[in-house]
Amino acid sequence: MRLTRTRLRSAVAVSTTVAVAVTAALTTTVAAQAAAGCRVAYTVTSQWPGGFGANIDLTNLGDPLTGWRLTWSFTAGQVVGQLWNGTVTQSGGRVTVTNAGWNGNLGTGAGAQLGFSGSWNNSANPAPTDFALNGVPCTGSPTPTTPAPTTPPPPTSPPPTTAPPTTAPPPTSPPPSAAQTSTVGRVRAVGASVQYTWPGTYFEGRFRGTGVGIVLNDSQNDYAVQVDGTTVATLVTPGQTTYWVRNLADAVHTVRLVKRTESPWAAGEFGGLVVAPGGTILAKPAARSRQIEFIGDSWTAGYGNMSTTRDCSANGGVTRNSNADVTFGALTAQSLNADYQLIAWSGLGMVRNYNGGGTDNFRTYYETDLQALWNSTVWQKPATWQPQLVVVGLGINDFSTALNAGERWSTPDQLAADFRTAYLGFLDKLRARYGPDTFIVLTYPDLSGTLLASSVQQVVRTRTDAGDSRIRSLYYDDNALGLDKLGCDWHPSRRDDQLLAGALTRFIGTLPLTW
Repeated sequence: MRLTRTRLRSAVAVSTTVAVAVTAALTTTVAAQAAAGCRVAYTVTSQWPGGFGANIDLTNLGDPLTGWRLTWSFTAGQVVGQLWNGTVTQSGGRVTVTNAGWNGNLGTGAGAQLGFSGSWNNSANPAPTDFALNGVPCTGSPTPTTPAPTTPPPPTSPPPTTAPPTTAPPPTSPPPSAAQTSTVGRVRAVGASVQYTWPGTYFEGRFRGTGVGIVLNDSQNDYAVQVDGTTVATLVTPGQTTYWVRNLADAVHTVRLVKRTESPWAAGEFGGLVVAPGGTILAKPAARSRQIEFIGDSWTAGYGNMSTTRDCSANGGVTRNSNADVTFGALTAQSLNADYQLIAWSGLGMVRNYNGGGTDNFRTYYETDLQALWNSTVWQKPATWQPQLVVVGLGINDFSTALNAGERWSTPDQLAADFRTAYLGFLDKLRARYGPDTFIVLTYPDLSGTLLASSVQQVVRTRTDAGDSRIRSLYYDDNALGLDKLGCDWHPSRRDDQLLAGALTRFIGTLPLTW
């Protein structure tokens, strides 16, 4: 059988931090006597063959700004790929970032935090040394732009000695997105919006009227928009916009926004709903009593599942052909009227990523709110999230490719032993998180060997022998189910997801769940 291939987007952390002091001129909206200045801390947070991630902490040391432009030059051929919290352009080595719509105002001592993923030449990755704010290089201390006044100005607060907070202070009331819509996804409030990265994150709301607008700020992801249970639009990297659905009957409607794609390094941003004139936002839908958490890799995330050909290079690529909303997990939850999370990342494994890449793994990121985003932190699980069922699908990436020279396992059996130990530890974490009553189902598909199957089965036996009565395993038999794996790179297709959802739903029906 041909091996299942999964995408790897993993980083090897490095500890390269370069503090750069810069000073810049203010925009023309600032008074003539204004002082200008800023400080930049540039940090390479991760680096891997061909790619790297970096953070930039910008602090304004001058008078308040109502808009800003940060520039720098790369000297070794580095190229910015995805950037968040601003808009980037690059010409040769020269990079220009302008503020996003929500972070243009920088008071004295205030900061803006940027992050990006980029490429490098695998030889040298030096930090830029010519940062400039609004066009003028600086020294790192406020500098008057006109002759100093004859009387000393009032004292100002010293610049902060540490980087500014990575997130805005919690709002005193829920942002519109939280107040108007319901979600069980891992989201973080940022001003009047919420941010998120995990695939399949969805928001549901209700309104009365003839039209509804969906406030978004996302240039990386694709979305499905559904009204009254019907998909009315697919938004491809919509950017900063309010997307309108109009000409509806003047009645009560439901609206659902769902993130179709993966974005481990870039957050989407949802700002809530607006209605057409004469309409009203209604109370958000009540949470469903049933909850399921799906944990996994590309199969769970929906990698390339909308494609009808395994080579997606000519039909839009993997991202355009991915839809987390029609994965087996989403379909299973929807058929059971359950709320759900898809905690999935293509290419990552329990201890070993696809083809042995990277040094982190899925367990590194399981508890994070914004995955590998530069300011991600541990998600504070609310008391309202208590799934009665957790479905785990990890191990394909651990075993689907042969070991390479230099990996820490000399033999497949050593890898399998490490996999089992890590899996048992991961299950301990799930039990501590959700308690003894949650059912945990460990799934595994066909592979060209038996190590994944035997390891999962042994893990279940070990847990059962230790008194854990609510753990099971489920084998997806490719031939018996009739999977075609016509998704990108031999992944499950949309048809396969339907077949997998049927198998999983039937299996769930055999469990003594009380929900």
